[in-house]
Amino acid sequence: MEPNIIPRIREELALNVDEKTKASSSRFFKEEVHCYGVKSAFVGRIVKNYFNEIKSKDKKEIFSLCEELFRSDYCEEAFIAAEWAYMVRNNYSEDDFFTFERWVENYVNNWAKCDTLCNHAVGSFIEKFPAYVEKLKTWALSDNRWVRRAAAVTLILPARKGNFLDDVFEISDLLLKDRDDLVQKGYGWMLKEASKPHRQEVFEYVMNNKKEMPRTALRYAIEKMPPDLRARAMEKNWKK
Repeated sequence: MEPNIIPRIREELALNVDEKTKASSSRFFKEEVHCYGVKSAFVGRIVKNYFNEIKSKDKKEIFSLCEELFRSDYCEEAFIAAEWAYMVRNNYSEDDFFTFERWVENYVNNWAKCDTLCNHAVGSFIEKFPAYVEKLKTWALSDNRWVRRAAAVTLILPARKGNFLDDVFEISDLLLKDRDDLVQKGYGWMLKEASKPHRQEVFEYVMNNKKEMPRTALRYAIEKMPPDLRARAMEKNWKK
């Protein structure tokens, strides 16, 4: 059965379109998106069921299937690809970074694709090969808004665990005055996660940079802080 796995996945997605989901899917994005309109819980079942058919294959073959799914540009197929890429994380090797980088550059064209791939697969790669965090700093300089957002959201889960704090601040420095609101939200989110184990350090970073930090990023960064610290971060902030 396995050789026809992609056509079977596509057929199952097409047969399980939920009109309400399809109608609402575009509300979450400013850019045009391609979605079948399948409920996320159902897509999650597809991820697991079909992975059982391919889990014995080598990583290269699985990544090739991921790429085929990404290429379609459908949100649900991108979600399946990103999840499969994460499910083989125990087999990551250093050269996988360049596959992930290519996927981000070529196939990520909305925040959902960016976050699904980077939060899990790319974030796990960086935890396994921490030296590659330096590559994220080159992403932060990209002309591509999604590559810049990826530089930040890749560190969401590591930052939540208290790791890579210096790198979180370096990437925030590089993105500090970014004019793209989705990049601002990305690095603000990264700072928010870092603030859970490192509240004082992140608060000091925000206070030191709040004159230049866009309001969107600042609000995200301080969201989980106590009310008194949030108030201090927000006061007299917008003098030009």
